[in-house]
This record gives sequence, C-alpha cells and structure tokens, in this order.
Amino acid sequence: MTDLVFADELPEAPMAKVLDPWVVMIVDDDPAVHEVTQLVMAGFEFAGRRLLFLDAYSAVEARELLASRRDIAMILLDVVMESEHAGLELARYIREELNNHHVRIVLRTGQPGQAPEEHVIKSYDINDYKEKTELTKRKLITVFYNALRSYRDIMIIESSRLALRRAIDSITKVYDSHNLRRFASAVLEQVGHLLGMDAQGLCATRVAAYAASHMEGRLKVLAATAEYSRLLVDEELRDLPEDVRGVLENALEQQQSHFDERHFVGYYRSSTGNESLLYMVFDEPVDAAARELLEIFCANVAITYESLLLREEIQDTQRSTVYILGEAVEKRSKETGAHVRRVAELSALLGESVGMKGADVEFLRQAAPLHDVGKIGIPDRVLNKPGKLDEEEWEVMKTHARIGYELLNKSDKRILQLGATIAHEHHERWDGLGYPRGLAGEQIHIVGRIVALADVLDALVSERCYKKPWNFDEALDLIRSEAGTRFDPNLVRMLLERLDDVRMIYERYPDS
Repeated sequence: MTDLVFADELPEAPMAKVLDPWVVMIVDDDPAVHEVTQLVMAGFEFAGRRLLFLDAYSAVEARELLASRRDIAMILLDVVMESEHAGLELARYIREELNNHHVRIVLRTGQPGQAPEEHVIKSYDINDYKEKTELTKRKLITVFYNALRSYRDIMIIESSRLALRRAIDSITKVYDSHNLRRFASAVLEQVGHLLGMDAQGLCATRVAAYAASHMEGRLKVLAATAEYSRLLVDEELRDLPEDVRGVLENALEQQQSHFDERHFVGYYRSSTGNESLLYMVFDEPVDAAARELLEIFCANVAITYESLLLREEIQDTQRSTVYILGEAVEKRSKETGAHVRRVAELSALLGESVGMKGADVEFLRQAAPLHDVGKIGIPDRVLNKPGKLDEEEWEVMKTHARIGYELLNKSDKRILQLGATIAHEHHERWDGLGYPRGLAGEQIHIVGRIVALADVLDALVSERCYKKPWNFDEALDLIRSEAGTRFDPNLVRMLLERLDDVRMIYERYPDS
C-alpha cells in the first residue's frame, strides 16, 4: 500500500452537503401526542442529522405512509387507536408483510392493561415498550438515542453486506473481460457500486472517474465516465481537463496517492514498474473507510490489469505462432495469399451461427489454421504436382490428415487438441465417403464439419498450383449442390444466410 498525502493542489471542493434528517413516524390517534413529542424533540440532533417527523393518526394512515417510504428510521407507535390492538397489528404488518426489519419500533401505550409488556415483547417484534406516563423529556431523548443508534448500526451492516455482494459479483464481471477496454469500464462501474453508487446514473453527476495506466512510457486513458466519453476515442493525455491532468501528473511524479474530502487519485506501481492511476471526484465527503477501500481497489486494479496485459500478450503470441505455422505449410505448398486467415474467420463465423459460446468461437478461430499442418509430411513431388494426382499419389496426399492429427494430439493444450480434431476430420464427408475414417453425419465433430466447408469454399476461390480460382458465385453453386452429400446441410444454409459477412472477410483478407 502506498503512503497517502493530502493534496492541497486538488481543485477546490464544493460546500459541505447538509446530511439528510432521520425520519421518525408518530402513529397515534391523539393530536396532542404528536404536538408534544415534536415540541420536546425540537433541536434534537444525532450524528450530525436532525429529525423529520411524519404524522399518522391511525394504523390505516401509517400503512399508506409505510407503503411509499423505505427511509423511516423509527416509529413511535400507540397500541389503542381505531381498534384495541391496531398498533400491534401494524407492528406485525411491518415485519411480516412489508418485510421491514430495519425500522425501530417503540410501542407507547396509555392503557398498559390492553397490551401487557411481557406479552407484547414476547409476541411482537418491537424494539422498546414505554408507558406514556413514564416518558419524561429526558427518557424520551434516551429512547431516541437508543433507537436511532441501533438503526444506524443496522444500516451500516446492511450497506456492508450489499457492498460485499457487489464485490463478489464484480469479480466475475472483471475477470470475464476479454479486452482491456471492457475491463477498465467494468472497473469504473464496480468502484461506483462498491461505494454505494449507481455507476450508470451517477457517472455524469455524482462522481467523475478515470482509470488510466502509464504503459510504455506514456499515460493512456483506458476508460472514462460519461462526461469524458470522448476520451474513449482520443486517448491522449493532453486532452484531459487541465485540473485532472495536473493531479495525475503530480501523482506520477511523486509516486503517491492523493486525496482530500472530495477527490481521490490512487497511485499504484507494480513489481514490474507499471503504474496505474484511479481518479475520482465526489460531490460529498468520502470517509476514511471509503478511502482505504479505494486504495485497495486501485492496487488490485493495477495487478489485474497487468495480468490481462500478460494474458493478451500470450494469446497474441499463440495466435501469431499458429498463423505462422499454417502459412508456412501453405507456402511449402506454393499456395500464396491469406488462406489460413480466411479459413479461420469463416470457421469463426460458422461457429457463431451454430451457437458456440464466445470463448469456443475464439478457440476455433485459433485452431482452424492448423487444418493442413500434416502436409509438412507430404513429399514435394506430390504436394506441388501441377496436374492431377494418380491413385498412388492421392493415397499419399490423404495421409496428411493422419499426420496432422498425430503431430497435434501429442499436446494436452486445448487449442492444439482442437487443431488435432480439425486436421483429422476436415476431409470427412457428410455422406460418409470422405477420409481418413469414413465418418458420416454427426459422427464428424462439429469443428471438423465447419472447417471442411470453410476450407473448400476458400480453396475453390483461390489459385492453386493445379487450378485457377473460381468465380465466387460458381463456388457457392457447388457448395449448394453438395449440401447433404459432402457438407452438413445446416452449415451450408447458415453460410448462405450470412453472405454479406463472408464477403467482408474476403475484403479484409485479400490475396497479396
């Protein structure tokens, strides 16, 4: 944890906000009781908050008020009103039907014989029992202190419980993020939630926040709240408001977190030297507990961000290695262009169409380029023969499916295992006449069926040593004609339904 210093240079805070009063409801059919109670408690204050009284002269009126408000801290409740037990019935209604266990209920009665104390305390969920004759000013003030202190503590516990639940929920949201932009946005949303704020509703008015990381020698804004949303496009530090830029630069220079009552700049430096900042400004004071939470949160954001960077680097390296390997095989076959990339994208497109989850689509995209890796075991005289292969040569060529499977299946890594399945089955046919095992229909793994379709489509429209490229529409005609024989008919239908997306893939990855 870094040291905290109070930041005199932070922008001047607005005037202190007056705290909301404690809401107290008096339920009594005697107007004099309402008047006397409010007169006696005039000027009362607890924890910097004054009182706001609500008046109900019957249990029916009280129910109407309770139905519309959830901020009542305390109820002074008479027993005998429109009926002998109206107050007791109201107490049971509050606890059992409204399920309100926060409000403190103080039973006041002028007729104790109607509601004996021992019976009432035992049978009803109330918090205090007083006879009206014993409630002097001093005792009434004591009752208020006890009830409001209890209500305050219950609400603190409730707030902490909700914050813990939001924190647990936030873990899933943050670690499910598959890119840094999405991760940073999740961070800002969860900061607001953990402090009891609605991130969507308050980003523009109650709290303004940035999550930024100083990477590769420059500060890059990762996410911003609504009023600074333009920074999601233009990430240059110079475009930050001058006061915000100043405090961020100061935190980087001093390598310390800064805060005052209404501003927070969290600074964290990881063991590898990466620096992260979290800037927040509030329109009401932030207490010590919230500051500590923000410090811890900032540190964890930095660590998680760094882990995501490392994960993305590993994934990028893995993806690049697969493409390089796939393209190396294609070049050995004297096949130029972006075949492996197009097969990968076409396969991912079909994976989405059949309802694969996002992670599975990405695995398919990364594994599909390995479909022909077995060709490295095929002799050049067969692999690069310009004309039609004879029967013996064709038998040799068909072994590339088994060779690819045996090469990739040695690894227990998911992408390579998926690549092994694709290499082994992408020449199987829906009608069972394919190779190497003559699988048919759904005996063929879905990824094998998908890559089979993607590979043939791209091979048809690409130039090969043994043929000229086909016209795109001619290739589609062949695909249609072989639906249900060579190809899974459902996959063909899905491909034809997404021809605009298919054409976009060819525009993005043309042969060069």
